[in-house]
Amino acid sequence: MFNLKFAVKDLERQAKKSEKEEKAEILKTKKAIQKGNTEVARIHAENAIRQKNQSLNYLRMSARVDAVASRVQTALTTRQVTNSMAGVVKAMDAAMKGMN
Repeated sequence: MFNLKFAVKDLERQAKKSEKEEKAEILKTKKAIQKGNTEVARIHAENAIRQKNQSLNYLRMSARVDAVASRVQTALTTRQVTNSMAGVVKAMDAAMKGMN
């Protein structure tokens, strides 16, 4: 369970890192355009697009792993409640037998 939550945080960190790199590439693109270097600007623009897509992919993966972690947590909680209910039923059965 801990590993899943850790993976979610790691993926979110990677997404933020990609967003920062995207912004840096956009700035480089603007500077290249101002200098008149269209080919360099095109390369930086492609890098910015790649970083944006990578950031979105990290966020998607983070959401999927988080959903899996939630399902696992729900299953664990359900199992604990089921075990508790089994104990309660046994105790109630013993109490009913004791009353008769």
